[in-house]
Amino acid sequence: MLKKGILLIILSLSINMLAFSQTHISVPLGHPVYMVLDQAQMRGLYRRLPGVRPYSRSQILSMINEILANDEERRFGGLSEAERRILVEMRRDLNPQRGEGFDPMRGTISTEHYWNDVYFSAEFGFGMDFNFSGSHFFMGGGHTSSYRIPDPFTVVDFPFDPADPDIDFIDFTASHPASGDSFFSFEAIPSLYLKGDLGRNFSYGVTIGLWAGRAPRAIMGKYANLVRGTDYHDNEVPFRWMITHSDSLAHFPFSFKKRWDGYVFPVGGFTTGGMVYWPEGNISFGYWMMPELSGLLLNGHVFLRFARIDREWAGMSPGSSLVLNQSAQPFLAFETVIQPFPWISFSSLTGVLEFSNMIGANNADIQLPASTFQNAFSINMVEFNFANHFYVGFGSTSVWPKRFELGYLFPLMDNFLYQTVIGDFDNMALFFNAQAQLPGIGRIWASVFVDEMSFAPDFFQLARMMYAYQIGVTLQVPQLPFANITISYTRNEPYNFTHIREDMPWFQGTVMETNYVNFGRSLGHYIPPNSDELLIRFTMMPAPRSLVSLQYQLIRHGATWGDRAVAGSSLWSELLRFGRESNPHLRKYFLRDGAYQWINIVRLRGEHSLAARNLPVRVFAEIGGVYSFFTDIAGEPNSGRYSYRRINTPQYPVSLNFIASLGIQIFPKF
Repeated sequence: MLKKGILLIILSLSINMLAFSQTHISVPLGHPVYMVLDQAQMRGLYRRLPGVRPYSRSQILSMINEILANDEERRFGGLSEAERRILVEMRRDLNPQRGEGFDPMRGTISTEHYWNDVYFSAEFGFGMDFNFSGSHFFMGGGHTSSYRIPDPFTVVDFPFDPADPDIDFIDFTASHPASGDSFFSFEAIPSLYLKGDLGRNFSYGVTIGLWAGRAPRAIMGKYANLVRGTDYHDNEVPFRWMITHSDSLAHFPFSFKKRWDGYVFPVGGFTTGGMVYWPEGNISFGYWMMPELSGLLLNGHVFLRFARIDREWAGMSPGSSLVLNQSAQPFLAFETVIQPFPWISFSSLTGVLEFSNMIGANNADIQLPASTFQNAFSINMVEFNFANHFYVGFGSTSVWPKRFELGYLFPLMDNFLYQTVIGDFDNMALFFNAQAQLPGIGRIWASVFVDEMSFAPDFFQLARMMYAYQIGVTLQVPQLPFANITISYTRNEPYNFTHIREDMPWFQGTVMETNYVNFGRSLGHYIPPNSDELLIRFTMMPAPRSLVSLQYQLIRHGATWGDRAVAGSSLWSELLRFGRESNPHLRKYFLRDGAYQWINIVRLRGEHSLAARNLPVRVFAEIGGVYSFFTDIAGEPNSGRYSYRRINTPQYPVSLNFIASLGIQIFPKF
């Protein structure tokens, strides 16, 4: 008893000393500490982790201290000596050493003082990121074809007259990578940041930076975003030509996330008219900014944050969320987390989404696309944790054209119910998560995201049933430090995350976008509509400040270009309001209603910090390969379970490429 009492006193003093200089600013989602915390929670060394990420530095330091304290009881096998050392090193790295002037390992100058008995601190720092990535195609179609189509931002009637003088046409060329092609991408990202504490309960931070680099991509093809249909007055519904671009050709599919805000300026184009949306060819320059105000109330039971940062909500495994995924682009939002008891929490967020030019050519018009995309986003979530064995979380989201709307701003009001009393103008969704866990062994989970659904005959064939679901299992790997293996299956139905353009009364008849996107990227899971994914991932920390992962992905996705494109496979697809059950084009038969791409991805990634050698450097490396092919149906849609066959055509070629990446951070932020 005496030893335990002394241990508790020492632990209490250490926590108070850490709290003396800690900050409530968030730790970026890519930090290895999230994987470690997830592992510790799965072993029963910490209660269920909050479903709102990122966590603040103060939260993470408190979690680490509690994990180390619980390990003294050796519950569920406890921590190995290597794992304890990893946690202690992480605590040291994340604990800000304020009031010491210049810190050569952090690249910071800091100070702290009292003013009228109120504590203040400030930390000014510098960071530099370099990322290099290259890809070589051993096999590719090399298809190139030219078209003349209406300008992608032009709304035209279907069918349109190619000779109509009122339609602006552009020259369009599709270009798939060919065998022997190589692509190189790089980023140089210098940043400056200022952060600190305002008293004991609130913190501030702002990071600004420049971006220089290039990220080549291909133009895969074109398609119309609507199937044939009519509106309220039996008129043909206007549609737009959409251009499908590949992901960055030097990166793994669905992994590249832009680090610049708004637009970039290519070399030689430093004028307003020279800005472009994407740095496809020449070296380009841009900027970015991440501000944040965060704090605690009521002895830590209420957490507040107003920030423009990367987030992940309701993810059952890192990077798995169907609701607000860390792959989404950042946006400015206010969020609140209330946890009155350890077994329940209430969370809410409301922010303003950012428009995109991704539906068209590589221009950077900042008025035309914004005129039809003026959206805010709200999410509410309730979480229950039962003795660290069972977890249930549910909530609702809303993408809503901006206006002064108190219901979406109020944290305790459910978005779904609120829409029913103000009119059906917004894009609503519901989500549900459930998890069962055996501490020290592993966990199994299921997630469901419902964009629009009704109970009707042919439930699984109607395109109007828009939803996504995920099932997965994570198992602890014994004898290896913080090692686990995750297997998950994710399915995203056609038209999920999309929405028909709406005529909003408060926008004077302007037809507005309300799809589930921010800056052209899904707010939810990274795979697009009409896709599925099998993911197998192994992760471990072989040493302090080191992380290794190996994963395999099979992603199958309906083609969004060419004459065998599958309706509802793009974030910009639109499902008509009327005739959804009777229209033969609005039936879905996964893999059996057109061309589908099968993407096989193998990735090996490692990272290591050189802080132990007194060098303020963190290094990342990644290698792997991508093998892709297409299938198409032999006859009519749904003509048999295995009616699809493998194809290799100019529009839908087989490809194989090798990818290697290297990243270096100098004075990493944490």
